[in-house]
Formats: sequence, C-alpha cells, structure tokens
Amino acid sequence: MHRTLFTLILLAFSISAFAADPAYKYWRIGSQSDVTTKTTAGYALMGGGSDQDPAFKFLCDKSGGGDFVILTASGDNDYNDYIQKMCKQNSVATIKIPNAEAANDPFVAETIRKAEALFISGGDQSNYVKYWKPSPMRAAIQDLIDRGVPVGGTSAGLAILGEFSFAALNDTAYSEKTLKNPYDNTVTIDRDFLKINHLENTITDTHFKKRDRLGRTLVFLARILQDGQAKDIRSIALDEKSAALMEPDGTMTVVGKGTGAYFYHPTTKPEICKEGAPLTFTGIDVYHVPNDGTFNVVSWTGKGGSAYTLNVKDGVISSSSGSNY
Repeated sequence: MHRTLFTLILLAFSISAFAADPAYKYWRIGSQSDVTTKTTAGYALMGGGSDQDPAFKFLCDKSGGGDFVILTASGDNDYNDYIQKMCKQNSVATIKIPNAEAANDPFVAETIRKAEALFISGGDQSNYVKYWKPSPMRAAIQDLIDRGVPVGGTSAGLAILGEFSFAALNDTAYSEKTLKNPYDNTVTIDRDFLKINHLENTITDTHFKKRDRLGRTLVFLARILQDGQAKDIRSIALDEKSAALMEPDGTMTVVGKGTGAYFYHPTTKPEICKEGAPLTFTGIDVYHVPNDGTFNVVSWTGKGGSAYTLNVKDGVISSSSGSNY
C-alpha cells in the first residue's frame, strides 16, 4: 500500500514538473538585470532577405543602449550575438513564441514591456495573427509604441506594422493568381494588429520585387476599397535587402542594397473587383524611392525617387513609366 502511494506521488510530481516547462523559449545575453534608458520613437520597416545593419543600428541608437528584445514564432537566437556585437546593449534577448500558450504566458508580456527596443523577426505572419494578436503580448507591444520605444520588423514582422496586414491565413498569395481573381481564398486581410502613428490606412508588403508581389499588393488595395474597409488606402512595399527608417514626423529614409521602397496610393475605387473576374483598377499613383532617397508618409511626397502611375485592366498591369514596379 505504501509503495503504491509513493509511486502515485512520484508520478504526480513528474507530471507537474513536466507541465511546468514554459511553452516559450528565452535566450538572453549581456546583463541579466534590466535597465531603464531614455528612448526615442522610430520604426524600421525591413523588406526581408539579408539583415540590414543600418536598420538595426537605427533601433539601437534610439534605444539608449537599453534592453533589446527580439520576437519570433519559429526562429532561434541568431540575432542576439549579431545585435550585441554591433550595438553593445545592456542586454539582447530573443523570445520564441510558437503558439497561443506561449503568447499568453505572463513572462512574455512582462519581458516585452521592459524592452528599450523591439524587433519582430520574419516567418509566417499567420502565426502572429492567430496566436499573438489575441494575447496580452500584443498589448505589451502597443505599450512600447505608445511610450516611444523604437520598433522594427522584417518580412512577416513588417507585415503586421501597418493598420492593415496580409494575414496569410490560407498560405501566401501570388500576383498572377490574385489578379485573375481578387477574391481568391488566399487573399486574407487583417486589421489593427498595432496602431503606429502615420501608418494608418496603410498595408505593407515585403520581398517585393524579388518575389513579384506587385500584383497582389494592388489586389490588397482594391479589396480594402471594394469591401469598404477604408475610404483611403495606401501601401508601402519594401524589396529584399532594403529598409525604410521612419522618424516620428513620418519621414522615411531608405537604406540597403535592394531596389528600395515603393509607395502606392489609389486615386479611385477599382472598376471591377469581384469574385472570379480579373481585376480592373486604374489611376494608382506610385513613388519609387531607391536607397538613400527619402519619403514623407504624412505629405506623401518623396525626394530622390521617381513618380508614375499604374493601371490594371483585365488583370494586366501597365505603367506610365514603362516599368511595372
């Protein structure tokens, strides 16, 4: 009888110990004690591909040398050494948050709130929408933004920075397919993941020219207008190896080795945007900013780039500049 009771107690203890393991993973280098530094607001919009040193330096400089936190759903801790060697922060930590259980763990939100800089890595943004958005960690990220902590994101991490975002809930969306049918089930658009000043009425896209994403970006814009989600909508699209660094006044400086940033603003609603029919959508103003150029998203004007107009008729894109980007 005593042996049976002992076995049950041991089994219960083992199960309890196993269940106590957190769903998140946490890696930290530098000081194990947090500091509080003076921060300056700023946003690093990164298009994916190889990391952009100027973009991370931008975040570090605005952090005051405090605690730098990286969020990922599927990555590891590679950013820790990279950032610490470049910036010499008080600490650099990565939190891997792969599911709802991890996103709802109090440690995650608490750690985010103590950050002086935040970077959201790439991956599958559907994980961010499904697991992170309904959790307390989203409010923690918003708290950082509201108090002027610098925030950046690349690829999927950039996708969730605008008021609107491509949610990728049914896999990715391809330009050729969605131009033929703007209501293809891969076109899933989310809203209000975060609220960032000057990124209202904006949807972003990434890996832009490298992955031929112009068509799908125009479809996103058309759908938002057609479905009445906004009366005015814009898109900021970043190519791989390019980043746009936004100051609090809305001025963006484009850096990197990619083809730069593309700013899209429709002047009218789409003429044809319906289930099973190719898109017709004309009068889309574009400003392309190459690296080292600037763009202000408040005045919606740029320097060092080029302006032109795009039209889509029966799913085919044409440009006043001769270039379809």
